Amino acid sequence: MNQNNTYIYISTFEKLDLNLLNRSNRSYFEMYWIKDENPKHFIDTDNINIKGEWIYLVPPFRKYSFNKDGKKGYFIAFDKDLLIYEAKEFALNVFSLFRRQGNFTTVFINKSTSKSLTAILKLLQEEHTQYFGNLLLIRTLLKAFLLKLMAETDQELISPDINEKRIYQFLLLLENHYTTERSVKFYADKLSLSPKRLNQILKQKLGKTINQILQERLLIEAKHLLFIGEESIQGIAYKLGFRDASYFSRFFKKLTALSPEEFKTEAKKKIAFK
Repeated sequence: MNQNNTYIYISTFEKLDLNLLNRSNRSYFEMYWIKDENPKHFIDTDNINIKGEWIYLVPPFRKYSFNKDGKKGYFIAFDKDLLIYEAKEFALNVFSLFRRQGNFTTVFINKSTSKSLTAILKLLQEEHTQYFGNLLLIRTLLKAFLLKLMAETDQELISPDINEKRIYQFLLLLENHYTTERSVKFYADKLSLSPKRLNQILKQKLGKTINQILQERLLIEAKHLLFIGEESIQGIAYKLGFRDASYFSRFFKKLTALSPEEFKTEAKKKIAFK
């Protein structure tokens, strides 16, 4: 077996092994490239009514239920350990790309971008299926694929002079603790920094304080859960670590000018299903 298959997985939906999606330890970055799709998730973009090609980007350790029935496209997954070979700033860019909208990122793919990504994926598949596939070439092609997605989302790339290690570590901590830890001191202590110094680094490089980043992350998740509509407002409040639904509603309305109920109604109106 090609050892590189342990680092990356590529399959059409038709041949996709569902056991891969049901494993308990989903330590891979996952990409679902779906053709002829109506987006089924809340997205802050004007493209949400467009039926076409969409890619859902799911970061490691996230639960994402995917039904491949009737779907055409590709599933691409790569182990997070592949990023240890890359510069820290690129790893941070990848992490930011996959967490732009909370549990996953939704990207609309136009015809021009689709053509470019298809060409890269073809080369990636060819090298990946070789018994002695070149891992360096596989990583390079995967990087080209991801950079193309970053360009499509107009993502501002992190510059090489950034204190990238601490910010990367902070974002990982944030993903694991944002519903339970609101204290600046908690994150600063974990990174062996003073709260003032950590805030300085984040403000300088990301343009936001810890409190602003925490609020933004909570808001993204709140919007996602409200749009899905599987839980009550009170259930969402508790899930996100708020002491009660009224406190959560005040938090949400302060940042969006809408109550959770109003947002839920407006978000549903944006999606046009056929």
